[in-house]
Amino acid sequence: MSVETRVKRVTTHVLSEMKLKGEKISMLTAYDYSMAKIIDHAGIDVVLVGDSASNVMAGHETTLPITLDQMIYHAASVVRGVQRALVVVDLPFGSYQGNSKEALSSAIRIMKETSADAVKMEGGTEIIESVSRILSAGIPVMGHLGLTPQSIHKFGTYVVRARQEGEASKLLDDAHLLEEAGCFAIVLEKIPATLGERVARELAIPLIGIGAGGGVDGQVLVVHDMLGINQEFSPRFLRRYHNLFAEISGAVGNYVQDVKSGNFPNEREQY
Repeated sequence: MSVETRVKRVTTHVLSEMKLKGEKISMLTAYDYSMAKIIDHAGIDVVLVGDSASNVMAGHETTLPITLDQMIYHAASVVRGVQRALVVVDLPFGSYQGNSKEALSSAIRIMKETSADAVKMEGGTEIIESVSRILSAGIPVMGHLGLTPQSIHKFGTYVVRARQEGEASKLLDDAHLLEEAGCFAIVLEKIPATLGERVARELAIPLIGIGAGGGVDGQVLVVHDMLGINQEFSPRFLRRYHNLFAEISGAVGNYVQDVKSGNFPNEREQY
């Protein structure tokens, strides 16, 4: 029996066991109770309350505008809908960079006010003091390397990262640094597949990829992208499993037509 099927609740230890046994880890985002309940029921291993809520829920162009209070609201909603999966919450931009005391305060608020299982942070050497301080408080931390959307203005583009030897070498060093600090897993975003495989091979902790190839220990996607709710984002790494935009649009169109024609409600739908 696989690790995944025999556990009632996914923990950081379960993810470590899954990597040891070569079992892939599935991870999706969620931002509300209803969606979280659906994907948890479907058997997802990790639910990420991503700062991508800034894009898909609030309509911003980047992840930067979302606040800590807003992340706490989304995370608390998600936790209420999850029974099995590990829930990880992004620390939003400005809540941990450059000030390790503020980072700890932000992480403690998330854990106390949402009952989530862990936090996620973008960066390596630049944020290691904040990572260490949060870990010292007993709060599990998931790292995030490669394309880090909170640093989009520094990059100036969403192109694949770490193609050049210097940046690839730094990513490897940062990954080892995060592991040594005590992170339980790392997300690798939009990097060459060969590099993703190498990092996963060198580290004992799980590596979750989004555009990092199939050689890592698991995969994560934004749920609105993979379900086809969001039609405006089509990177190479995205596989659409449904076209809910078309289905929902069709259903709403039928409802509008029925209301305007007087077909809804019919006699059976009235008191």
